[in-house]
Amino acid sequence: MKRVMLKLSGEALGKDGWLFDFDKINAVADVLCEVSKEGFELAVVIGGGNIWRGRKGGAIGMDAVSADNMGMLSTVLNALCVKDAVERAGGKAEVFSAIDMPGVCDTFRKDKAVKSLENGNITIFAGGLGRPFFTTDTAVVLRCLEIEADLLLLAKNIDGVYTADPNTNPDATLIRDISYEEAIDRRLKVMDMSAFQMLSDRAFPMVRIFGLDDPKNILKVLKGDMMGTVLSPRR
Repeated sequence: MKRVMLKLSGEALGKDGWLFDFDKINAVADVLCEVSKEGFELAVVIGGGNIWRGRKGGAIGMDAVSADNMGMLSTVLNALCVKDAVERAGGKAEVFSAIDMPGVCDTFRKDKAVKSLENGNITIFAGGLGRPFFTTDTAVVLRCLEIEADLLLLAKNIDGVYTADPNTNPDATLIRDISYEEAIDRRLKVMDMSAFQMLSDRAFPMVRIFGLDDPKNILKVLKGDMMGTVLSPRR
C-alpha cells in the first residue's frame, strides 16, 4: 500500500472572492474518497490562502506573529470543511492540528497520525507547524517526512512548474521534469526554498505538481498520468 501526502492549495478551494467554493470542495472530497477506496493511505495538508495569507498583514502594518497565527487558523477552518465534506461523501476523515484545540480536533502526534492512516482514515493536518514564520510548504514537507510518505502531491491553482510566471510572462514554458537541486539553483518559486532543501537533503523519492482545476486530476496522477511537473532527487 502506498502512503501519499497531498497538499491542497487553499486558494483552489475558493472562487470569485468567496472563501469557500462548496461545489469544488465537495468534488475534491469525492475524489479523496475514491483515492482511499483504491487502497492508498492518504494524508492531506490544506493551505489557508482562500481565507488569509500572513503576508497580507504586513501591508497594513500588522504584527507578523499575529498575521501568521491568523494564517495557521485559516488552515484549520479549511481542514474542518474538507473533513465534513469527506464524511458527507461516505468517507472517514480525521483532523490533527499543530495548535492545541480541544473539542475541535486532535493535536498532532506522529504515532496517532500514522495509526489514523493505517485505519483507513483520510488524515488531515492543520495549523501549519504551530509556530509563526513557517509556511505551509515547510509544514507539508515536514509532515510528509514524519509519516514516511512515499509520494508528495501538490495540487495547486497552476498546472505545474514554469520557467517564469506564466501570468506575467507569455514566453514561460512548463517544466516536465526537474531535480530539487536544480529548482533550488534556479530559485523557482513554486515552493519555498527551505521546503525544496528538506526534500533534497532527505532524497525524497518524488513530488508531483499539477493543477486542481479538475479535482479528478488527483486520482489521474496516482494512476500514472504524467500531467504537470515531476520533481525528484538529482540523478
